[in-house]
Amino acid sequence: MSSNPERHDYAVPPPSLDEGYWSSLLNDGEHAAPQHETDIDTEDGGSLHADPSDAYYPELYTPDAADWVEIQHILDNDMVIDLPVIGYNRGGLLVEWRTLRGFVPASQLLNFPAHLHNGVRRRALMSRVGQSLPLRVIELNPEKNRLILSERAAQVGPGTRAHLLTHIEPGSVVSGTVTNLCDFGAFVDLGGLEGLIHISELSWGRVAHPETLLKRGQVVEAYVLDVDRESARIALSVKRLRPDPWQTVEARYSVGQVVEGAITNVVDFGAFACIEEGLEGLIHVSELAEGHFLHPRNVVAEGQMVKARILNIDGKARRLGLSLRLLE
Repeated sequence: MSSNPERHDYAVPPPSLDEGYWSSLLNDGEHAAPQHETDIDTEDGGSLHADPSDAYYPELYTPDAADWVEIQHILDNDMVIDLPVIGYNRGGLLVEWRTLRGFVPASQLLNFPAHLHNGVRRRALMSRVGQSLPLRVIELNPEKNRLILSERAAQVGPGTRAHLLTHIEPGSVVSGTVTNLCDFGAFVDLGGLEGLIHISELSWGRVAHPETLLKRGQVVEAYVLDVDRESARIALSVKRLRPDPWQTVEARYSVGQVVEGAITNVVDFGAFACIEEGLEGLIHVSELAEGHFLHPRNVVAEGQMVKARILNIDGKARRLGLSLRLLE
C-alpha cells in the first residue's frame, strides 16, 4: 500500500458509503437483480418463502439476545467459526449459529464460478447444503437482524482485517483483486477486507457496466476515497489515479480543430462522440449533415469512427460541441 499520490480537486465528488453500495451482497451475489419473492431451499428438502433482499429472514425465527452479544464478541476478536449450511437461494447460502441465521453471499464463497446459468448456479449452491464452512463475520446489525459472513475473509490471518482497516487512509493507493461485479460497481478484496469501486469511479468516460472494464479475479490498483471504520466500508476509485481530461481540454484542443472519435450514443437530438477516454462531445442533429433525414441514426451508428470539427469548448461545464457538417 502506498500513500499520498498527487491529489486532484475534481468536480465530481466521491460517492457516499450508503446501504445501496452493499445491496448486491444481499441480493444476487454476482449481478444484482430486481428484488422479488423466492423460495429458500433447505437441507431437509423443504422451502422457506422470503424476500431475497432480506438475507437472514428474521421473520422465520426468534434470535436470542445473548447470542447477538456472543457473536459480537466473535466479530470483535476476529474469530473464524465453522457453521453448517442449512439452505440457499439465488444469492448465496443460509447458515446457522445457535439461534441466529446468517447469510453468506455467493461472492464471498471460495471457488464459486461467476456467470453461471440459473440452473447450474442453483445446483452449485445446493451442493454446499449440509457442509460446514469456515467463516468470518463481515457485517453485524442486531437491530436489523443482519448477520453477514464470508468464507473468503476467513482465509486471512487473525487481525489482518483490523490492521488494514486501521491503517488504510483516504488518499492512499491500494492493490486488490476484483471479487464481484454488479450493475453499480465492482467489489475489490484488499486482503480479507472489501472495498467498492462505484461505477461512476471506474472511468472519466461513459461506462455501460463494470464488466466492460474489469474482470473477476483481475488485480487492480485503486485510490481510496473514503473509509468508514465503524462499518468496515471502503470507497475506492480507479479513475482518480488519472487526471480528469476536462481539466485540461481547453489547453489541448482548439475551436476549429478536426478530431477523430467513436460514436458512443445516438439520441433524438444528435449523437455523442468520444475523442479520448473520458472526453465526449455532442454532435447536435443540426451539425450531423446537410439536408433532411428522419433520425440521427440515419447518419451515424454507435461504434462508428468519425472525423469532426470542434465548434466550442467549455471545460468547466464539461461540454464539447462537434460538427460533421462543417467538414464538407
